[in-house]
Amino acid sequence: MIIFHEEYLKHKQADDFHPESPERVQGIFSELSEHNLGDLITPPDEFGEDILTLVHQETYVNTIKHFGKGFYDGDTYIRPETFGIALRSAWGALTAVEASIRGKPSFALTRPPGHHAGEDFAGGFCYFNNVALSAEYAIRRHGMHRVAIVDIDVHHGNGTENIFRRRNDVLYISTHQQGIYPGTGYAEYTGEKEGTGYTINIPLTSGCGDSTFESAMNKVIMPVLERFKPELILVSLGIDAHYRDPLASLTLSSPGYLKTCDRLISFAEKGNSPIAFVLEGGYDIPALSECVRAVCQRLHHVEVDALKFIEISDTTNRGLSNVERAYNVHRAFWDLK
Repeated sequence: MIIFHEEYLKHKQADDFHPESPERVQGIFSELSEHNLGDLITPPDEFGEDILTLVHQETYVNTIKHFGKGFYDGDTYIRPETFGIALRSAWGALTAVEASIRGKPSFALTRPPGHHAGEDFAGGFCYFNNVALSAEYAIRRHGMHRVAIVDIDVHHGNGTENIFRRRNDVLYISTHQQGIYPGTGYAEYTGEKEGTGYTINIPLTSGCGDSTFESAMNKVIMPVLERFKPELILVSLGIDAHYRDPLASLTLSSPGYLKTCDRLISFAEKGNSPIAFVLEGGYDIPALSECVRAVCQRLHHVEVDALKFIEISDTTNRGLSNVERAYNVHRAFWDLK
């Protein structure tokens, strides 16, 4: 299933140009239709407003609901309609999780995104944390004990980390470019209290791409997932680590994105674990649309059509030292070889 609602097109960060624009999901929708995936698109179910308080403080939810119009911070604008659209975005992620638990791997084309929203704060174009809410929903409503969130986005998911930093029933793994917004996600930060060891940050330097991501998957991400044995895998997928993206400078290609996601899908299939993808960033619309389409094709066992954005500049493990840094931080805790 591919979860999408037309209201996602109504959200605006700004009256003039803004990278987090309705054209992002319009481009994806067109790409999916052109590749005969339109029949898989379905609207989200409704879960009510109170569902947001599974991970967000009630006072914060009310702040977003009654904020009115203006800047929450320098990057994030709120309008009277923002609350309802962001709520429906959260419902999209929840619908994808429900579908995946029923045996239908799903992709939630959610907008606005969510991984920068914490327990009591918005930021980075995000209001409610779609993927964190989905993880907590699976734990509370479906009795799961081990949920893995893999965040593949050029920006660190500080909101997701904030929500689960003291938990050991949710494993949070993030690949991201170091030194850019939001400035968090250091390799040495592993969580707090009972959650120590269950936050894994792999910050990468400018120029890291396909070979570096393959090393990260081989040395850290896949071995940790094998040891954690998740009952559900959630992927916060942003296509802004792509070499075409205008907001950062990682260099993952479209085939590199597909290979990375294929590893997670294959792991889920082998372990008979539900898996759901939730859209985060990605601001070059052609690259964003192509990568999402390819992942949806793989997720639904459809032959992946040819990819256009195939330039691979990182062929020599440019970020191997970054990967090894994260590996060494977590080697003892996860008994990595």
